[in-house]
Amino acid sequence: MHPRKTDLARQALQSHAAPLAMRERQALILCDGHRDLAALGALLGPGTTAQIERLCAAGYLTMAGNPIASANAQAAEAIWPAAQIAAPAKAPAPAASPRRSIVAAKLYMVGMLELQRHESAASHRTRLQACQDPDATAAHILAAVHCLQRTTSHSFTQRVRERLAEVMPEPYLPALEKLDLALASATSQ
Repeated sequence: MHPRKTDLARQALQSHAAPLAMRERQALILCDGHRDLAALGALLGPGTTAQIERLCAAGYLTMAGNPIASANAQAAEAIWPAAQIAAPAKAPAPAASPRRSIVAAKLYMVGMLELQRHESAASHRTRLQACQDPDATAAHILAAVHCLQRTTSHSFTQRVRERLAEVMPEPYLPALEKLDLALASATSQ
């Protein structure tokens, strides 16, 4: 099966106002009708099938057979029965994420800083790339988030903080939450 975006998904991706998590947005972007479930699973990691099912049930995706090999349609129906797609799916309990690592958070933050043209963002990126100690890396990530808050839009900074909360190791999450509270109070003033 080759999941394909619906018009609802295209609107959600363009507006950034839809209630989608970062992983759901990533899945929608990758579901172009050319990748099958196995390819999507390799790109998105564990839980991809359930996530695709939820997005289908919510109306963001449709399932289409491979246009080249339409003979797979019967086999696909066995995997994705229409009754199962139409039924609202419960969100599974979040499992302990093997994707949490300080290296993943570091790489994500370096990527976000590379998108910025501000001089302080380049400085934070350089310091973050050179850092090897996990605690110091976490401190540099938090400083970089503060830099983004000062130099970019609130919505961009919020998306970056949400993604960091998904990938940072759990011992560093309280520091990120404290930063969130400090930034929220500074924004409200």
